[in-house]
Amino acid sequence: MGKRQLQSVVEHMRKRLRSAKRICSCTSPPQPSRSSFSWYEEDVWTEIAKFLDGRSLIKLAVTSKWFQRVIMDDSIWKFVCLRDLQIPAPPQHVDFKWFNLYTSAFDWMRIGAFLLDSSVFLTEKLSPPPKIPNEDTVEKMLQSSGCCVLDNVKSGIWIADLQLVRCPVCELNTCDGTMQTLDARHIELFLYDGYQKGSWEYQLIGSHDVKERVAGASGAIFDVKNLKDISSCAVFNLNSWVGKINDLHPKAMITLHAVAVNTNLQENDGKENSK
Repeated sequence: MGKRQLQSVVEHMRKRLRSAKRICSCTSPPQPSRSSFSWYEEDVWTEIAKFLDGRSLIKLAVTSKWFQRVIMDDSIWKFVCLRDLQIPAPPQHVDFKWFNLYTSAFDWMRIGAFLLDSSVFLTEKLSPPPKIPNEDTVEKMLQSSGCCVLDNVKSGIWIADLQLVRCPVCELNTCDGTMQTLDARHIELFLYDGYQKGSWEYQLIGSHDVKERVAGASGAIFDVKNLKDISSCAVFNLNSWVGKINDLHPKAMITLHAVAVNTNLQENDGKENSK
């Protein structure tokens, strides 16, 4: 082998060694950082949250800081509140957190929720067509027709509850409660400390006693502006919701702008005195 050929072989071997060294010392390309979630996943979880109830949302929120940030967004709790109340969003802006409202009010809900946008029509009669009294005071309205109109009522969402309490006349310890109460409260009332602590003061604006014998006790609340809506008129279709005569369980009917309750009454045998 000549000198020139030997130099060519040596140079070729050097190239191979340099190439082999580069291959042996190379490292794998850096892996992209694996963040837990990305923006599109957050949007997906926001949609998933809309199918969960309040308790499930809280359980999901405590699993991680990321979930807490996503789940505690007030838009989710607004959706959940309105979904469970089965009403559309209120037209005006609200000054409270929907999460605080959910945790404060939803354990109390029995019947559902409805909207008030104008004056309120209260009546003990469920026979159409409803007649709005013309007397100048609430007391006169109640005494003349058993119904009245209230102005200056806070608009927005109201939650209705049907309670069964002991009447003020009966003092028997065996009485489980024979007086039904249609209780409607503005949704923001549940957020006040005075209401939560039981120190909230109420004002009696009027009362009406029915002296004659009646087959049932009923009461309803209507939004005056929407009194003739198809949904409100459904309240007067008594056969669809009050039950048969021998059905003594309280019944309730709620629509977008009205709520009503009815209880069929049994014969009163009178109070027995015993010592």
